[in-house]
Amino acid sequence: MERVRDLASKKAAVIFTKSSCCMCHSIKTLFYELGASPAIHELDKDPQGRDMERALFRVFGSNPAVPAVFVGGRYVGSAKDVISFHVDGSLKQMLKDSKAIWL
Repeated sequence: MERVRDLASKKAAVIFTKSSCCMCHSIKTLFYELGASPAIHELDKDPQGRDMERALFRVFGSNPAVPAVFVGGRYVGSAKDVISFHVDGSLKQMLKDSKAIWL
């Protein structure tokens, strides 16, 4: 979990993904369309990815563990949570507040 927290705190927006996950792709696309440039960590391409995926599941309980989204170093949630925040308008505000986007 230490590595996950470390990576999540290095940039205003961070998404842990898998390269073959369609929901991960959708969330990345949403962030790009909102003007953010999130750090993307593809767990299936990281030597410690399996351990990080287990930690995400264990600590945050998201099943599946990806996409796991952090904004401002804080866990925002999975795809379902992110989409809910986007629909109610709070995702954009979170990104502004964390300086992941400039508007």
